[in-house]
Amino acid sequence: MPSSNNNLTLKNHFLIAMPDLRDPNFSRSVTLICEHDQHGAIGLVVNRPTTITLSELFVQLKLKCIKPETANTQIMAGGPVCPENGFILHRPVGDWENTLGIADDMGLTTSIDILRSIADGNGPEQAIIALGYAGWGAGQLENELADNAWLTHPADSDMLFTTPREQLWDTAARAIGVDMSLLSHDAGHG
Repeated sequence: MPSSNNNLTLKNHFLIAMPDLRDPNFSRSVTLICEHDQHGAIGLVVNRPTTITLSELFVQLKLKCIKPETANTQIMAGGPVCPENGFILHRPVGDWENTLGIADDMGLTTSIDILRSIADGNGPEQAIIALGYAGWGAGQLENELADNAWLTHPADSDMLFTTPREQLWDTAARAIGVDMSLLSHDAGHG
């Protein structure tokens, strides 16, 4: 946990699902917490690819992509809330219409101007595009943490943007010294 005071925040932290978390939206997931305060938390699941590519999204938005390698980018299932809405996690932060700063080098943007820039080849250096997000009401995430549903770790933007999605769960856990294959399904429960 980041601190022990009353202003505990997990903003810019990974939530790493414990092996016994069976919810299909979060099983073996890594979620980046984008905002966390006394009212609740929002985050993006960053390692759950969909079958949708960026080119399909561009067709729906009537945007033409100039880079074929960009068009083949897989869209992530960012969470079960508002799965029809797009969220772009990116670095650097840049200057987009609707961006939430997560860290000095990373932002979350929901406005179409960033997608236009990505299509034109002028977007951020690195981006993860997701449909939907994860949300927790006041105290809900804290209760899930107390129930040992998640491991937490300060986010590593290099790991986030460069690790293959299928390896991110194990990689993030190993970064804090945890080998998920060694944990029993009732680890931490007495």
